[in-house]
Amino acid sequence: MPIESIESLQDALRQKLYIAERGLATSIFLAHKLSRPLFLEGDAGVGKTEIAKVMASILDTDLIRLQCYEGLDVHHAVYEWNYTRQMMAIRLMEAQGDHTSEEELFSHKFLLRRPLLQAIESKNGKPPVLLVDEIDRSDEEFEAFLLEVLSDFQITIPEIGTLRATEPPFVVITSNRTREVHDALKRRCVYYWIDYPPFEKELQIVQMKIPQAPGNLARQVTHFIQELRQADLYKIPGIAETIDWTSALVALDQTALDESIIQETLGVILKYHDDIDKIGREELKSILNRVKNA
Repeated sequence: MPIESIESLQDALRQKLYIAERGLATSIFLAHKLSRPLFLEGDAGVGKTEIAKVMASILDTDLIRLQCYEGLDVHHAVYEWNYTRQMMAIRLMEAQGDHTSEEELFSHKFLLRRPLLQAIESKNGKPPVLLVDEIDRSDEEFEAFLLEVLSDFQITIPEIGTLRATEPPFVVITSNRTREVHDALKRRCVYYWIDYPPFEKELQIVQMKIPQAPGNLARQVTHFIQELRQADLYKIPGIAETIDWTSALVALDQTALDESIIQETLGVILKYHDDIDKIGREELKSILNRVKNA
């Protein structure tokens, strides 16, 4: 689907069940038109990763995901050699009385392509969407390497040479801000902070994602989550938890919230025991009363 304007992008996102305000849609549009990475920051569960998935669907192309973590290195992010196949090739050639050259052993057919190289070498006719998820979990050394890759969209493999992208992929980088990402990387990106949505937008998301949810239940769940985000919790529930909780309550044939069903399903929205302890029976009653009187 061609992206011709910010409005058409918003419509396309909505068709894929993603509601984006104009500011976010503008950032996505500019990142796509300028061939710049899109850098999205925000708390976990606000819909950052989902943007990459939806954009891959809109652009009708592949989604290549690089999940970042501490200790991530070039071998897991870019490429490594298939040593098993190389050893098998050596033994086969020896059994046949032939000699295997180093040049043959370190050729394309023995290369294991990891996400970054897959994104640069994509050959399906369309540039893929490259999702670099949770960059803040990686080490600063990898962040510096990624900066180099994104500057020229090329990767050098000593045994083969430099591989360049025919067309650069659409890059989405996400961060939960567990640490600050270096300014040099952000400067090369179109930046946008995604916050928790206001009540009406979150309700709209719930109704769009779970149309079978009773209207009263959707409103109460959304209001309850909005109230819960004001509490001093270690892990505040995101939009993903709102959707999951609504789905769970619909599966349990609930049409409205009550104290017992909230206590029974609290583990769907709160993932830490300390947070569940903080929201005790009296606090739950208080929040539920505010929800019902809203």
